Amino acid sequence: MPKLSDLYPLVRKGLFHIPAETAHKLVIGGLGFLPGSTLRAIAENCQVTDPRLVSHLWGIRFENPVGLAAGFDKSARAFNSLAALGFGFIEVGTITAYAQPGNAKPRIFRLPEDEALLNRMGFNNPGAEAVASRLARTPVKTVLGINVGKSKVTPIEEASGDYLRSIDLLAPYARYLVVNVSSPNTPGLRDLQDAGPLRNLLRTVVGRLDAGPPRKAPAPPVLLKLAPDLSYDQIDQAVDIAEEEGVAGIIATNTTISRQGLRTPADLVESLGAGGVSGRPVRARALQVVRRVYNRTGGRLPIIGVGGIFSAADAWEMIRAGASLVQVYTGFVYGGPMVVKTINQGLVEILEREGLDSITKAVGTGAS
Repeated sequence: MPKLSDLYPLVRKGLFHIPAETAHKLVIGGLGFLPGSTLRAIAENCQVTDPRLVSHLWGIRFENPVGLAAGFDKSARAFNSLAALGFGFIEVGTITAYAQPGNAKPRIFRLPEDEALLNRMGFNNPGAEAVASRLARTPVKTVLGINVGKSKVTPIEEASGDYLRSIDLLAPYARYLVVNVSSPNTPGLRDLQDAGPLRNLLRTVVGRLDAGPPRKAPAPPVLLKLAPDLSYDQIDQAVDIAEEEGVAGIIATNTTISRQGLRTPADLVESLGAGGVSGRPVRARALQVVRRVYNRTGGRLPIIGVGGIFSAADAWEMIRAGASLVQVYTGFVYGGPMVVKTINQGLVEILEREGLDSITKAVGTGAS
């Protein structure tokens, strides 16, 4: 019987013949309806269990360092099914306080020559209340991160209250929360990375969680997701503010608005319009940002590295740059359902070759 990894190029060829968002909906819809017996069989085949891959961050045990980035399961419909594919954690969202349809279609495009995606989805999601209701009736079988962003209808000066509405509704279901101020697809959102607005937002969010009602479990840690297009001075400023305001970690990075270095013809890229690019083209910059954050904090703030991770070698380089965990998105789209297993198996092989008994011992060893 042919392996799934051998079959996926044929499946991908078929999926790539239909619009990207349609293909995505088919995948999410299909995963969401898989029965438990099928999910258990998938998990047995896909999960790599090795104590050397285990990390403990923010009081959370991560069975392996490879997670799924926000943007794939925007509405928290299929996170348990996705976890069965071997992910160490799943981040859902971005979720906003109010339901919104997102930007006009078409709004996601493949750039196969670059192994990249260009998207301007615009935080399409059913809203925090609907997602919270879904999570309340769904047993969570993975480490679940929840990514929240500003509603498009909310004025930028009222952003803090908008984030608080989402966090109040979603925090009970999150192992960690992500404050997303770095998507290029919501007008004005990246302005929240400026010093004053960022400090106010983070102080408000962290303060609400610290002073919130008693919980059965501790309040989830807050992570900040940064854009790759910030200058080094802007990165330093944002990271300093995050640390001062009690943020627990950094996610580096979001998609890029840069079009430099793309192999896809410039006229074609221009015809697709605005949006953020993910995948191979953002990898080098994401590594630079991870390394900068790690060195800026002396490793005090754990980092989730994301951007252009397709292989174990990519993940290893990101970890050595300073990332305690990594996330995939575009690499999952291009590599298919076995890519997580392949990355984790590759990491085990690298650890054996390097004589390391824990993935955590590699974090930041290549940051200087």
